[in-house]
Amino acid sequence: MSDAAKPDPSEDKVEEALVLEFEFDAPPAKVWRAVTIPELRERWLPDCDLAGTEPETSIPGAEVRYRMRDSEPPFRESQVIFKIEPNVSGGTRFRIIQQACAKLPQPANSNCCVMRAAA
Repeated sequence: MSDAAKPDPSEDKVEEALVLEFEFDAPPAKVWRAVTIPELRERWLPDCDLAGTEPETSIPGAEVRYRMRDSEPPFRESQVIFKIEPNVSGGTRFRIIQQACAKLPQPANSNCCVMRAAA
């Protein structure tokens, strides 16, 4: 038997990412306000679509992350990341990255290899 570390199966994730990119004439500070001030964000990303109304993380003026939750079963969650940076014309390059947060089902005794019962 090898002493090499085996990957923890509980950390296996199915990650799917949807990336959208936009160029706006508005300056980055204005776009930042639209994604971080709840009253402005609510116009295009309602609180009911979020798992929590507060950002998970934030890099002021550059990036903010929220967790979203489906409103219907099985209530899947995803993380949406808004990245803001100035573009060459004085406007804003705005990227939206949405990643699924789903874990693969694991057997109760996931500390060893999966075994199948004999018929």
